[in-house]
Amino acid sequence: MKVSIIVPTYNNLNYLRLLIKSIKENSYYNHQIILHINDGSDGTIEYAKRNNIVYTYSNKNIGLCNSINRASKLVGTDYILYSHDDMFFCKNWDTFLEEEVKKMTDNLFYLTGTNISVKNGLINHDCGSTPENFNEKKFHEFCKNDNSSDLQGSHWAPHLIHREIWNKINGFSEEFNPGDGSDPDFCMKLWNEKVRIFKAISKFKVYHFSSITTRKRGIYLNNGTKTFTLKYGFNPRFFRKYYLRGNGSKIYNGALDNPKMSLNMFYDYIINKLKYFCYKIF
Repeated sequence: MKVSIIVPTYNNLNYLRLLIKSIKENSYYNHQIILHINDGSDGTIEYAKRNNIVYTYSNKNIGLCNSINRASKLVGTDYILYSHDDMFFCKNWDTFLEEEVKKMTDNLFYLTGTNISVKNGLINHDCGSTPENFNEKKFHEFCKNDNSSDLQGSHWAPHLIHREIWNKINGFSEEFNPGDGSDPDFCMKLWNEKVRIFKAISKFKVYHFSSITTRKRGIYLNNGTKTFTLKYGFNPRFFRKYYLRGNGSKIYNGALDNPKMSLNMFYDYIINKLKYFCYKIF
C-alpha cells in the first residue's frame, strides 16, 4: 500500500534529513514524499532537488495549515499521511498501517502512529533530543520489544486518512494558522463526516523531537482554543474528552459512538457555552 506523505517544513533541515532517511530506509513500499518548504534559506530547497523530492514552496512561513493544503494538491495516491518534519519512523511502519487498512470495510477511519519522545510523548523513552545525539539503535530495539496496546481517541500526527475523506473536509482549516488547534479541528471535521474510528497503532511508532519548528524564535502561535470554541461551541478539551474518549491513555476497543449526556458532560457543556459567549462578546 503506497501513500503520499505530506511534510510541511520551515528551515529545519537537520531534522528533515533524519525523517526522510527513516522513510527511505524503514519503509516496505516506495512512497510519494511531498514537502511544503517555507522560506528554505537553510538549504532545504537544494536538498529536495538533489534527492528528487517533490515540493511546493512559499518564500515566507505561511503556517502549518496553508502549507499542508498546498502540498496536498500534488497527492498521487489514495492515502494521505501527514507528518511533522521532526519525526523518525520505525521499521516497517507502512506494513503495520496496511494491516489496519485491510481490516476496514469503508474509508471512514483515522489512523495514527504512536509518538515516542523524551517527555510528553504517548510513551516516554529517551533516545536523544537532537538528530546529532539520536540513538537509532536504541529506538529500534525499543520498537521491537515493546508490546503496548493500540489506543483510543487519537488526534495527533502522523495520521493517515483516505484521499476521498480528505477532499470532503477540504484538508486543514486555514483559520487555525499557524497551527494551534488544527489537529482537533481536523478530527472534528472527520467526526462530522461520520468517521468513528480514531485509532493509534502501537506498532507504528515514531520518535518525535517535540515540535521543534513551533518553538523557533519569532514563531507566535494563534489562539486555537478560542477559534475552535467559536466554531463548534465547545473547546478542544471537551471534544477530546466526550467525543474521542481516549486522549492517549485508553486502550482501543472499537469504533466510537455519539457522546451520551451525563451530569459531568452537562456541567462542562454549560461552562463551554459561557466561554463561547465571552469570546463572542469580548
